[in-house]
Amino acid sequence: MLFLRYLRRNVSLTIGLVILLLLILFTLIGSLYINAEKDPYPLAAPPRVAPTLSYCPKTKPNCPTPKAYPFGTDSQGRDLFAVGVVGTWLTIRIGVLAGVIGLLVGMVVGFTSAYYGGTYDLIVRWLVDVLLTVPNLLILVVIASVLGSETLGLNQEALIISLTAWMGPARLIRAQVLSMRERPYVMMARLNGMSNMSIIFRELIPNLLPYLGASLVGAVTGAIFASIGLAALSLGTLREPLLGVTIFWAQQQSAMISGLWWWYAVPVSIIVLIFVMLFMISAGLDELANPRVRRAE
Repeated sequence: MLFLRYLRRNVSLTIGLVILLLLILFTLIGSLYINAEKDPYPLAAPPRVAPTLSYCPKTKPNCPTPKAYPFGTDSQGRDLFAVGVVGTWLTIRIGVLAGVIGLLVGMVVGFTSAYYGGTYDLIVRWLVDVLLTVPNLLILVVIASVLGSETLGLNQEALIISLTAWMGPARLIRAQVLSMRERPYVMMARLNGMSNMSIIFRELIPNLLPYLGASLVGAVTGAIFASIGLAALSLGTLREPLLGVTIFWAQQQSAMISGLWWWYAVPVSIIVLIFVMLFMISAGLDELANPRVRRAE
């Protein structure tokens, strides 16, 4: 009840969670629909079919069991509804995996750097400041070009993206811990004989959980952006129906010129929903982590 009451007050978080629930239902129910087709190639369909709920081939205008293609099909003969269902899950999977890895590395670097200080902190701060000046996409393009898109799988692509996803969280977490390590409850924990690692896990991390949640959402957002950018440059995993890969093939096949507007509309609409969801959740978690905002309401 307390959580529902808080959601009623935190409109941004509520909208973000509602969109997340809709995307989960879309992928779950859509997966059941695709499996019900019992087709060994669930993405296969007649090419260039506009969105329709009752499609019959021209050779069989009065077919007894017309098929539904609510999102239409592309010029390669793929059902864009199936592409949307599978691509939504795979795109979010890459973003979450890369974001979680990046946040965990950023937490380790940020907490230890700020808490222990000294030469280690100086090296970490210098390294993060230098790497942040280099565009992340440029680093990812170089790495993906060396490895080649043929050898990349979903997990490998997520690991590559996570190589640049840790720097932002590390810098922000370090700044937060620097302001917390001299607070009275931390000093009291030291006087009580708690070890440094115990202070970090039992005192610092619990107080930063809402902030870490917002940092995770930001890392996931950046990772999804990176996966779409790699796909647009044909450097990502082109064998999987990711949303970015769908946009890449629509661009390669000149979908707008051919009049296949729905080929672009499906992945772009889902991507917009994903980013609106992440933005709303991030804004809601920021309201939870920022006491000034809470008092202002």
